[in-house]
Amino acid sequence: MPKLRIAEIFTSIQGEGIWAGVPSTFVRVSGCNLRCRWCDTPYASFRPEGPSLELDEVVRQVAEAGVKHVVLTGGEPMLFDPIETLIGDLKERGHTITIETAGTVFREFPCDLMSISPKLANSTPTDEEAGEGWRDRHEKTRLDRAPLRRLMGAYDCQIKFVVDPEQGLVDLAEIDELLAELPSIEPSRVLLMPEGTDVETLHRREQLLIPICQERGWRLCPRLHIQWFGNTRGT
Repeated sequence: MPKLRIAEIFTSIQGEGIWAGVPSTFVRVSGCNLRCRWCDTPYASFRPEGPSLELDEVVRQVAEAGVKHVVLTGGEPMLFDPIETLIGDLKERGHTITIETAGTVFREFPCDLMSISPKLANSTPTDEEAGEGWRDRHEKTRLDRAPLRRLMGAYDCQIKFVVDPEQGLVDLAEIDELLAELPSIEPSRVLLMPEGTDVETLHRREQLLIPICQERGWRLCPRLHIQWFGNTRGT
């Protein structure tokens, strides 16, 4: 029986993206091919945790929650072959599926929303932060256009960018450059999410993003779960 290393499975309310507010069960796969300097789930990336669970056990825990919407997140769930079988099993049981991915890997399976979060230059760590060799590895991997194009062509998607507007317009310039190289997408499916893990920082940066979203027709993406629960696991 295939297995996946799972950092956590929990039920909460989706706090990000176009389906914010929807009751959801989150399956957080442990392991990532990037090392974002501001990563808020190091237990699924820098220091992956959790047991290797058989897929039947994951499906059982999701079924026990009794929630239709399931979010496969990480880490980077698209790295692991068993994710295809898991998603197929969940869809057979009538679940609505969101995948949270950085967009560095393409896979084909039934999915209702592909939530793609391409990593900008603001994510690149130093070797001191992430470990020797990780800066170059992260930088080479973070914006691979080929899988990004394939994902956008194959799925209903949202494109979510983590930005820090207090650092000037450098993030916006990189977003504009990237979007010009990708398949066209409705502006309302381009989401700007402020970087931060506390309510005060997020609110301050959201205020700076409001006029940018108004001007471009993009969507502001608050991190509502931080407001509701704080920066805590299992929320």
